Amino acid sequence: MTDLRNQRRMAAEVLKCGINRVWMDPDRSEEIAKASTRADIRILIKGGAIKKKQVKGISRGRKRKLRMQKEKGRRKGPGSRKGAKNARYPRKRRWIVTIRAIRSYLRELRDQGKIDRHIYRIYYRKAKGGVFKSKSHLEAHLIEEGIIRGGEDESGT
Repeated sequence: MTDLRNQRRMAAEVLKCGINRVWMDPDRSEEIAKASTRADIRILIKGGAIKKKQVKGISRGRKRKLRMQKEKGRRKGPGSRKGAKNARYPRKRRWIVTIRAIRSYLRELRDQGKIDRHIYRIYYRKAKGGVFKSKSHLEAHLIEEGIIRGGEDESGT
């Protein structure tokens, strides 16, 4: 077995890669051993006696599968949770989502003429004070008070 360390080093420099990525044809080792200059190495590379190995990548297949599972709603049980309930879905975020829905519903009713601006303002302030826990709660209250008629869908038909 001939020592090809020098040729491997030169080939790595010519191929612009590390020495571990240099592949040398074991059948042509005598021919490679005779190469003493970079020009000789370049000729061997053209001839296919020396090649650059492909970079080993890390597969993302497992990660993609995991993401698909999480998109379906899997892997979210108590054993996978680190933060408390309010750390995972903060109170403020929950409040923002709720109040936006209530306020847009009030705006919609006012614009459709189902409530006047005075009632709108009263219920806007009540919503701000946290009287209604959801849009449906507000709707039920308005129907109960006789301010709007029940049995209609939200589109106003």
